[in-house]
Amino acid sequence: MHFRRFIIYSSLLCSTLAVKAQPLQEFPIDKVELNPSWVKEREQLDIDFIRGIDADRLLHTFRLTAGIPSQAEPLGGWEAPYIGLRGHFTGHYLSALSTLVNRHEDDILNQRLKYLIDELERCQQANGKGYLSAFPETDFDVLETRFGGVWAPYYTLHKLMQGLLDAYTLAGHSKAYDMALRMADYINNRMSYLTNESLYRIFDTRAANPSNEAGGMNEVLYKLYSISHDPKHLRLAHLFDPDWFASPLSQGKDVLSGLHSNTHIVLVQGFFWRYKLTNEQKYWNATQNFWDILYKDHTYANGTSSGPHPQPTTPTSKTAEHWGDAGKLCNTLSSEIGESCVTHNTQKLSAYMFSQTGSPLYADKMMDMYWNAILPIQSASTGKVVYHLPLGSPRTKKYLQPGDFFCCSGSSTEAFTRLNANIYWHNDNHDALWINQYVPSTLQWEQRGVTIEQDGEFPQSSSTTFTVKTTQKQHFALNLLIPSWAEKASISINGKKTSVKVTGKARYHTISRKWKDSDKVQLHLQGGFKIHHLQGDCQTIAISYGPMLLAFIENDKIELQLTEHQLLNNLQATDASKGIFTLNHNGKQYTLRPLFDVDDETYSVYVQLKP
Repeated sequence: MHFRRFIIYSSLLCSTLAVKAQPLQEFPIDKVELNPSWVKEREQLDIDFIRGIDADRLLHTFRLTAGIPSQAEPLGGWEAPYIGLRGHFTGHYLSALSTLVNRHEDDILNQRLKYLIDELERCQQANGKGYLSAFPETDFDVLETRFGGVWAPYYTLHKLMQGLLDAYTLAGHSKAYDMALRMADYINNRMSYLTNESLYRIFDTRAANPSNEAGGMNEVLYKLYSISHDPKHLRLAHLFDPDWFASPLSQGKDVLSGLHSNTHIVLVQGFFWRYKLTNEQKYWNATQNFWDILYKDHTYANGTSSGPHPQPTTPTSKTAEHWGDAGKLCNTLSSEIGESCVTHNTQKLSAYMFSQTGSPLYADKMMDMYWNAILPIQSASTGKVVYHLPLGSPRTKKYLQPGDFFCCSGSSTEAFTRLNANIYWHNDNHDALWINQYVPSTLQWEQRGVTIEQDGEFPQSSSTTFTVKTTQKQHFALNLLIPSWAEKASISINGKKTSVKVTGKARYHTISRKWKDSDKVQLHLQGGFKIHHLQGDCQTIAISYGPMLLAFIENDKIELQLTEHQLLNNLQATDASKGIFTLNHNGKQYTLRPLFDVDDETYSVYVQLKP
């Protein structure tokens, strides 16, 4: 794909014009390091969990399937020897290890990664034909003849193939790439014997909780093709792009109602990669329209989605994991909305959209989800994560146990090794820098010989400071995201303050100048209380303060006899720096805190207004 070149801004001072949409690239994750902060502490909780996992236990069912003796203690939960999804967590674990090895050059974790790859290769060789899985090939026989009746075998293969690709691209293990190629050959061989009718039925996932969920097989095969350039991989990836889903989306039709959320959002990520590699407009239209439809009619105040099926036919679909009717979320606030896997994949898709367009719209949503959907998934005290993030009244976070190994255990374990992602972006010429997240961190911009240090206590604090370090003067454009929630904004350059235009919509403020060593930019973003209506029900609302979605800390269901105007007038930022807010109502004082700060307390995000 050919990127349009970025035109250097002629102004040496601040421009308040929005940056024209353009393709951008995220800086490699090993060039961005989190500085000490509570976000860094969240990452460390995840790393501690990763370090504590016994590699031989992860290999146990792979060895048994390959006929290799294993004396390891079996894992539990969804990795137990009798569970059809066994092996999926190992794929996520390979990706998480590869990320940490890439970022921190950790020899101990790299040796563990190498051991896993070596032992998985033994299993692949023992299986023959390139097959590698923790469950037997007969699961695919069942899928190809009954079109169900097993638990998502391709979903699990996708996780494993992606883990191997990450081990190659991030940690440099060429053996892992060879193993992924052999897996692709195995899949290609199976597919070659299937009729078009069989393929259609295998990938028809419109039923509730489809057992033929294919995961992101299309995406991982497109990524494989981007490395191998083997047309066979491109053709194989196409088979995992169901046209019954892609075509109506490309025409702007909302077909989400009743679909299993995580099954289908990952397909759209594959559509994006198809467009990226082939420039087929249909798949860009499908991707863009899906994102627009999702945010317009199917998301909650923090950007999460998934909940009850509008016409449930399975126990799970009564409360969780599906999209409902467009714009009708008023009866969906079960205790199992906001599946964590869906949240992580929504954030990933938004990053894809931003990379293609450079639009502040996508950056704005990524900032929102980072603070209000991703970080609230994890317990700040234990590092445990939730399967669902309920937002009703009253609710609690039900943390998964370390031995559960549910799908969201795997996706969150991987995602929390990448809390440094999506912060810094550059254009193709490396003459402009975009900053989309205000997280204490350090960027090594090697192409320019520049280091950017970001410090502050955002989002609790309104100020963030950027320090430029360079051995010689450098001219580049610095683009700072001004989010949609900002009511006032200002920027100081080496102490000289300049006001910034705010419009209620996300935009970039550009500083184009010749930078010298120790130049400092201080960004001030001021927000206030805002009411968010639940889609389809104006009497059910959530409250945010600046970038933070707030939760009432209260054991009982909350119904407020207030108008919206009265509510806003009675809310107080008691100590915003500590995340403490209050509401005085009918002689009672309610305490509100950011959702990411809620741990074991009973809370309410959406509450009823009954004037």
